[in-house]
Amino acid sequence: MTQIVLGENEGIESALRRFKRQVSKAGIFADMKKNRYFETPLEKAKRKAIAKRKLRRTHQR
Repeated sequence: MTQIVLGENEGIESALRRFKRQVSKAGIFADMKKNRYFETPLEKAKRKAIAKRKLRRTHQR
């Protein structure tokens, strides 16, 4: 759970920016998108294989 504490003279805009930074750093949005739809084991294996190929391709250069 991500939470921030507002400073005494802190504006809403800066607090919102800090909150967004913490959420992206924690990987909450990525996890939320990943769990949005059910993925069959076959789809999961295909996705991982594609990611593995992409990673291998970028490290070869």
